[in-house]
Amino acid sequence: MQLLRTYGVKRPPFPFAPEGERSVARGYAKAFARARSLIYIEDQYLWSTEVAAGIAGALERNPDLNVIAVVPRYPDSDGPLVGPASRIGQLRALRMLHQAAPDRVGVFDLENSSGTPIYVHAKICIIDDMWFTCGSDNFNRRSWTTDSELTCAVFDATAGNREPSGTDSGHDIGAGHDAHRPLARGLRLQLWAEHLGLDQDDPQLHDIAAGLKLWNTAADRLDHWHESGRRSPRPTGNVRRHTPEPVSFLQRLWADPLSRFVVDPDGRPRRLRGTTRF
Repeated sequence: MQLLRTYGVKRPPFPFAPEGERSVARGYAKAFARARSLIYIEDQYLWSTEVAAGIAGALERNPDLNVIAVVPRYPDSDGPLVGPASRIGQLRALRMLHQAAPDRVGVFDLENSSGTPIYVHAKICIIDDMWFTCGSDNFNRRSWTTDSELTCAVFDATAGNREPSGTDSGHDIGAGHDAHRPLARGLRLQLWAEHLGLDQDDPQLHDIAAGLKLWNTAADRLDHWHESGRRSPRPTGNVRRHTPEPVSFLQRLWADPLSRFVVDPDGRPRRLRGTTRF
C-alpha cells in the first residue's frame, strides 16, 4: 500500500514541499505504463489532456489493453458559464483516448431504474485486477497538480485465484505472476455486478479481456430501449454510453481560458507546465 499526495506550488511554499508534490500523478503514470489488459476508472470528471496522455500512451503501446471509464452524465456545474468550461476539458480528453484506440475505449454514465442519471462521485481506478486506488483525487489537472489531495494505492499481494480464461498471466501490472489478486478483482466484480445488473458470480464478469464487449452490449441495449420509446421490458443494468454535450466555436473562445486557468488550473512549477511530465 502506498499513500500518494498532491500539493500545488504556492507562495509562501509548503515547508515540506516547496515545489509542491505530485506523487498522485506520478503513481498513475507508472501504473498506466505497466497496464496490459484493463484500465477501469470511475471518476467525477476525467478531464484534461495531461491526464489522458498517460492512458493514451498505454493504449498505443499495448494492443491488448482496454479502457472502461464511468463518469457523470452531466457536470456538477452545468450552467451557461461554467458548463462549457467543464465540458471542454472532458471532450478533449475523450477525443485523445478515442484517437489512440477507437475500438478499445468505452466511456459510460449511469442511470437508475427510473431513467434518472446517477451522479458519479467516485474516485476509483483498477488496473489489471491487481492494482487499485481510492481517495480524494479526481482525474483532472486540478487534482493532480493544484488541490491538496490524498489517495491510497494498493498493489494486492494476496495469493489468490488463478486467472480467468481469456487473460495472459504475463500481460498485467504484476508481470511474472500467474494469479489475479482477490482484493482488486473483488472490488471490480462488485462494481461491475452493480452497474451491469449481474451477479458477482456470473462468469461473464470474470474475463477482463471481454469486459469492454460486455459493457458495450449492456449500454447498447439500454440506449436502444430508450430510443424505441421504452415500450418493452427495461433491460438489466444501469449503463448508458456517455456523450458529452458539444461546445460551440463561440463558446470555446471563452470556455477554453476559463477551463485552463480557473476550472482546471495547472499547479505545477513553471518549467513543467505545457508538458505531460509531473
